[in-house]
Amino acid sequence: MRDLAGRQSSTVRVCGWAHSVTSEAITVRDHTGLVEVVDLEGLLDDGRPAVVPESAIEVTGTVVGVPGDGGEAVRITLGELRVLGPALAPPPRIDDDSPLDTRLDWRYLDLRRPRNRLVFEVQTTVERAMREWWAGHDFLELHSPKFRAGPNMSGRELFTVEYFDRPAYLAQSPQFYKQMAMCAGFERVFEIGPVFRANPLITSRHDTEFVSVDVEVSWIESHEDVMALEERWLSSVIAVVAEEHGAEIERLFGRQVRVPVAPFPRVTMAEARVILEGRGHRSSAGEGDIDAEGERLVAEHVAGVHGHELVFLTEYPQATRPFYHMRLEEGSELTRSFDLLWNGLEVTTGAQREHRHDRLSAQAGVNPARADVIRPYLDFFRHGCPPHGGFGLGLTRVLACLMGIGDVRETTFLPRDRHRLTP
Repeated sequence: MRDLAGRQSSTVRVCGWAHSVTSEAITVRDHTGLVEVVDLEGLLDDGRPAVVPESAIEVTGTVVGVPGDGGEAVRITLGELRVLGPALAPPPRIDDDSPLDTRLDWRYLDLRRPRNRLVFEVQTTVERAMREWWAGHDFLELHSPKFRAGPNMSGRELFTVEYFDRPAYLAQSPQFYKQMAMCAGFERVFEIGPVFRANPLITSRHDTEFVSVDVEVSWIESHEDVMALEERWLSSVIAVVAEEHGAEIERLFGRQVRVPVAPFPRVTMAEARVILEGRGHRSSAGEGDIDAEGERLVAEHVAGVHGHELVFLTEYPQATRPFYHMRLEEGSELTRSFDLLWNGLEVTTGAQREHRHDRLSAQAGVNPARADVIRPYLDFFRHGCPPHGGFGLGLTRVLACLMGIGDVRETTFLPRDRHRLTP
């Protein structure tokens, strides 16, 4: 409908939803805007058109009015109307004031709103921009298995499924498979795909199935190389979003998309604890880690000092990180690891991995009773592996940060959590 304003006096065909229905006009809506259809005499039944709001309709008519400075809709006189997909009853009212759970119960209606369509237009642009950057930097795309034969080392947050005559486990991450690709000599890989975590928490940033964006690269010197790659890549992606959708995001969400300047600030975990002590915050995450409120406060501090929305938290203690993260140096209890926070929300976890078989085996500390879980992974490294590292990024969290949305369920097409398996 966006091109109708230039077609005064032309006969046009318009398809969309019956947005509102009165005796004077039917307003038709599609994802580009609204059209007002007038001169309905032939449609009236007891003074009103026999069209139920939100029906899918097709209208043929003549353009007789175009928007002025007031921003009113294009107006066309009715020639013919066909109800192609009738609504069986008036739908419930779904708008910004509706409770989130109600909007998710009626998700298909909620997604008809231009505000929500924009989320997925931005998602499409983000993924395209990511792939274009990777294509320009010699990356290969992977599609790793989502069934695993063994559970993870901790045995936590796993979904177990029947796999013919034995149990299997839904993958929580493609991490091991990305590292297998490094051992295979692929050198630079990425994957965009679903991951599954049996997390019972129902919060604004957790779900049980989400899209993970994963990257792994070889021949690095340290985790600094991985962070430098991510900030260049992410800045490029955000720049594309700002150019293509910045005005609409600001109009519909009141959020200005700011393209971050590299390098992003770095804050070690030791420095973060000092910042939090200065703000009187005691983390509930235990020794060596930071809770969500602590992450928000550190990001707030960085924004005030550096004027930057993003910050890398680095050098987590080994006790809080997976065994395959490389130690900062020989004998250190710290790791070559990082998280990326965007306005206080963790969007990325990454690290340099330990690639040497003997050290990786020692760090894994294989329990004979769990050898079947970890031995196949350790075998990847028996015949030489380059130094490598990478990260995993939550796509819905990035979309939430781009548009200033407070809950990742609103940036997920059909979200899943502990209680929600429908629609």
